[in-house]
Amino acid sequence: VRIHLMPTMNPDGYARAHEGDKQSVVGRYNAHHIDLNRNFPDHFHPRQSKHPVQKETLIVGDWIRSLPFVLSANLHNGDLLANYPYDDHKANSHAHYKEKCPDDATFIQVSKAYSFAHPTMHLGLPCPGESGGFKDGITNGAAWYSVAGGMQDYNYFHTDCFEITIEMGCTKFPLASKLHQHWVNHRPALLALIEQVHVGVKGFVSDIDGEPVPDATISVVGIDHDVHSHTAGDYYRLLSPGSYELIAAAPGYGPASAKLN
Repeated sequence: VRIHLMPTMNPDGYARAHEGDKQSVVGRYNAHHIDLNRNFPDHFHPRQSKHPVQKETLIVGDWIRSLPFVLSANLHNGDLLANYPYDDHKANSHAHYKEKCPDDATFIQVSKAYSFAHPTMHLGLPCPGESGGFKDGITNGAAWYSVAGGMQDYNYFHTDCFEITIEMGCTKFPLASKLHQHWVNHRPALLALIEQVHVGVKGFVSDIDGEPVPDATISVVGIDHDVHSHTAGDYYRLLSPGSYELIAAAPGYGPASAKLN
């Protein structure tokens, strides 16, 4: 497993934020006062953005597309839960209802893998002063609140990467004295998430001579979301347990299919 870490997408916001901040948004915006997690191209409402695409967004988008990422987590603070796609509503609604993506079952599995490996996240308890909470410590993003232009949906629509968002705690900027316990709590969950990269189907697409076929489309019958093979013909298709039919297709080749349990 190759692991890539990006300490922050928003260095200007981080510099402006202050340790111990519980719930303010002082560090949310970049130097142009733009929320970068509302700044990615939105699939459902592409012409709605009020702000130009920021340099940070362009750089991160290029990075995401330049490598064959399979699974990622966007680490936030301000609550304690695992959030999965879709974040946005197709109908441009601000109502709180679930907007399922084609891989809903797989995202629920990945999110639960994280929440149940955390000592308290899976309990679904609300932060102090809030009500409700989240069953099993997970939520569909749109069911919580609608986010247009988020990085989570961008990954799913524009790359082969499945991304969830982890809200790591109720304090936006934890005190340094709390970081060790933060790490102790989240280390098993982060490892459980990394293990999810091997859940599903993986393999190689090759021609009759055994040569790799890059950029082949890997489709799952009944799931309207494809992934692609990489330069060595390797592919990774995250799936929850079940019976599936996979189809590999590439220009100049006949399609090949396989049924898997």
